[in-house]
Amino acid sequence: MATYRDVGIVLRTHKLGETDRIVTMLTRGRGEIRAVAKGVRRTKSKFGARLEPGMIVDLQCYEGRSLDTVTQAEIIAPYGERLVHDYGAFTAATAMLETAERLIEEREAVPQQFNLLAGALASLAHREHDPGLVLDSYLLRAVAIAGWAPSFVDCAGCGAAGPHRAFNLASGGAVCYSCRTPGSSAPHPETFALLAALLTGGWQVADASSPGARKEASGLVAAYVQWHLERGVRSLRLVDRTSQLESTR
Repeated sequence: MATYRDVGIVLRTHKLGETDRIVTMLTRGRGEIRAVAKGVRRTKSKFGARLEPGMIVDLQCYEGRSLDTVTQAEIIAPYGERLVHDYGAFTAATAMLETAERLIEEREAVPQQFNLLAGALASLAHREHDPGLVLDSYLLRAVAIAGWAPSFVDCAGCGAAGPHRAFNLASGGAVCYSCRTPGSSAPHPETFALLAALLTGGWQVADASSPGARKEASGLVAAYVQWHLERGVRSLRLVDRTSQLESTR
């Protein structure tokens, strides 16, 4: 077995024995890895605080058959430490970390997913935009990278030029009158504009959006992501949207 270095984003941790933890990370060069961090739960651990969810670290690991072992960890960006002091940002980050883990495969590098998550965490930590908007933008882009890019202007069914008034999860977004099926919803035009802005990075439009559009958009984003993941993202139920609505009043 050999050692290797990589940059990783800590997605989650869980206890192993009395003093160790298993750390699940999204790495730039190896995709998802699971590694044992020995002794990190001891008070005098050298790098226990560096391996908390949301932290970006420079890692050195020793390859194992089923689990690797962390031998060194240096902080690159202490986002997890910053986010715990803002409940809205923390809950948004938690949902992003869970979603990232659902979308990636073990030992399969997807640099776009790594860069997207790192950028979203940086935006949350630096308070660049409302946490709810950052979360919804991340979710839409993450599923797009995974192969489920939604359409919010042209028809996702036949490609007819939009804008259109109906939205259908199974079809992949906006649908025209001919492609509309039972169960489709009819979001407000402003909501469609907000969704398109979140997908493409149109932050001027997103930041100026109304509370009603944000609320409707977040519901559609959550439904769209969970439809394609084929199971729920538990953390989405805990996301605090209070600041998202208050900031636009």
